[in-house]
Amino acid sequence: MKFRVLVILSILVITPLGFATKFYYGPGEVWIQIYAGGVLYEIFWMLGLALVFPRLNDFANAGVVFGVTGLLEFAQLWHPPFLEALRSNFIGATIIGVGFDPWDFLYYAIGCLLGFLILRGYKSITLKSRPS
Repeated sequence: MKFRVLVILSILVITPLGFATKFYYGPGEVWIQIYAGGVLYEIFWMLGLALVFPRLNDFANAGVVFGVTGLLEFAQLWHPPFLEALRSNFIGATIIGVGFDPWDFLYYAIGCLLGFLILRGYKSITLKSRPS
């Protein structure tokens, strides 16, 4: 399979899974709704970046995603009217968040590590399948 096909299939799986974490109620619901979603959020953005820039170094991909989502996390300390308007709906709140939580950085790092490993694995698979 080609790299981009694997990435697209992964995005098609991880997107609904990430949204599903927001609606989970049961054992560990707070952790799943907040932190597991953060892990999947990072993986989603790494996959999206890899889809647009497939030759981007996986380490650079992780750095960019961690940096941008880290900035978004700090932006949750800022409450101008335009950001509050974005945060007032489900999609906006899911994408840019509603409240700063320093623990999110741990889960962003975990998500970036997993995203890095996934992308490395996909590149390894697709490189092995190329004719010599």
